[in-house]
Amino acid sequence: QVQLVESGGGLVQAGGSLRLSCAASGRTFIGGAMGWFRQAPGKEREFVAFITWDAGSTYYADSVKGRFTASKDNAKNTVYLQMNSLKPEDTANYACTAKRSYSAYTGRPRSWYDYNYWGQGTQVTVSS
Repeated sequence: QVQLVESGGGLVQAGGSLRLSCAASGRTFIGGAMGWFRQAPGKEREFVAFITWDAGSTYYADSVKGRFTASKDNAKNTVYLQMNSLKPEDTANYACTAKRSYSAYTGRPRSWYDYNYWGQGTQVTVSS
């Protein structure tokens, strides 16, 4: 059974930093990709970032580019989202996702439904 478990959320002041983790169990995602999405109350879920498992290539939403960094640890089967210069508008539930296979020829997986597995999420609250 595949599980994605996020951790690292919390309350932080504007301008602060948090690092989210997503530990995958049940299978590895070699050849695939991992994504991060967020959803604030009353708003639609939005893509944040993804990282390919093999090459570590990353792609970010414009709203977080330059502030957030996705990374991975193959040995731990874990991906991370380092979030710096946090803003109140970053407040949301952050969930990680996993895609079994990834190819640059099929386009960037920026939709929730491009992925095969989804975590429950961790809450990030940024106070002003």
